[in-house]
Amino acid sequence: MQWETVIGLEIHAQLATNTKIFSGSDTTFGAEPNTQASLIDLAMPGTLPVLNQEAVRMACMFGLAVDAHIAEHNIFARKNYFYPDLPKGYQTSQMDDPIVGLGHMDIALEDGSIKRVGITRAHLEEDAGKSLHEDFSGMTGIDLNRAGTPLLEIVSEPELSNAKEAVAYAKAIHTLVRYLNICDGNMAEGSFRCDCNVSVRPKGQTELGTRTEIKNVNSFRFIERAINHEIQRQIELIEDGGTVTQETRLYDPNKDETRSMRSKEEANDYRYFPCPDLLPVHIPRDMLDHLRTQLPELPTQKRERFEQDFGLSTYDASVLCASREMANYFEVVEKTCADAKLATNWVMGELSSLLNKENLDITQSPVSAEQLGGMLVRIKDNTISGKIAKMVFEAMAAGEGDADQIIEQRGLKQVTDSMPSKSNSTAPAMKTSAGKCLASLLAKPCAHQKAKLTRSRSMSYSSKSLISNP
Repeated sequence: MQWETVIGLEIHAQLATNTKIFSGSDTTFGAEPNTQASLIDLAMPGTLPVLNQEAVRMACMFGLAVDAHIAEHNIFARKNYFYPDLPKGYQTSQMDDPIVGLGHMDIALEDGSIKRVGITRAHLEEDAGKSLHEDFSGMTGIDLNRAGTPLLEIVSEPELSNAKEAVAYAKAIHTLVRYLNICDGNMAEGSFRCDCNVSVRPKGQTELGTRTEIKNVNSFRFIERAINHEIQRQIELIEDGGTVTQETRLYDPNKDETRSMRSKEEANDYRYFPCPDLLPVHIPRDMLDHLRTQLPELPTQKRERFEQDFGLSTYDASVLCASREMANYFEVVEKTCADAKLATNWVMGELSSLLNKENLDITQSPVSAEQLGGMLVRIKDNTISGKIAKMVFEAMAAGEGDADQIIEQRGLKQVTDSMPSKSNSTAPAMKTSAGKCLASLLAKPCAHQKAKLTRSRSMSYSSKSLISNP
């Protein structure tokens, strides 16, 4: 039997506010455990939450960027469940009236095609604390610093067909929230996490299969591996006569497998009801009109411009636009050297290889965009060859200066071949600096050669005079 996969993603993006969504507590990552949890975050008696206006603004910016409906009237609800790192016993979230409604995201696939993926909703909520299992000898420690940090949960339609499409979509959302400066996207710190909903069904069947949810996957590589494993697990289970149970599962990257965490709850299990401590949120149209004017050039718009202005392929443009910093770097390099293809090859090739090797972000590059562009100019004007350029690039990365300084200090300038002119009797120059002395000797013919050289020139000029100009 042939099977097809249906995947939907729930992405949790921590919003880059300075304070929490309902309190003035700091959101800086890495503080000592339980030093950034206030009485409001713990819902102690007598405290009342106050909505962070910046979180609302960031959610609206996202909604505008994905061409979504933004609700002028939305409310917060209490999602009731019990877990050690949830100090209130409920999570303040949104259920029936989310701030962002239907939208879409266009993703570039490996074959260069573009696929539109629907976005069901995006809603504001508070994050929970964090359970720590490693350092407590069989016990679990609770750090509540993260409790109350604002989250934007972005829910896709179940329109992704395989793991690679899911990764492409997750990367597109990751790129977008960073372009908008609403999330730092740091997956290692948990700022960008993904729940993967996976089901399989016989090919051609319209009814969806039973889905499982893989919780809190925090790298693109793990998203792909977790989904592929879960697809195979479900197919083998069904073909062996079993049935898929709707449940929440965890992915273990060390064993490359998913394992059951708990049975999957339905909405009624959480007993949602409107939060009595928070007023409904009203978003005026003039606020949205103002925010629309503040949108930057979005990743899709930038990719299309790179394709049109620089003649890049969809793949190359997508890679260069994966982050705003990378795109800006490329544009500076291209502007300096005036050669888009050469700039693309070096930014995606040698530079990216260096950054990956040293585990650096583009903002930490030891070679500035101006330096790289200046070196490419020297390739274009034949001052150095491509092979020598790699030596120069390594030297720049080591902090030895810009390209011109390194070329001069190391004597790397190449001398290109040129034909002698009528007014110049010197022989062609040698290609390397080491050949300059020999070239000098060859440029001074001895006495018995002069006559021969003169006769040869005369014959050459005479021949040329017999050929009429076209």
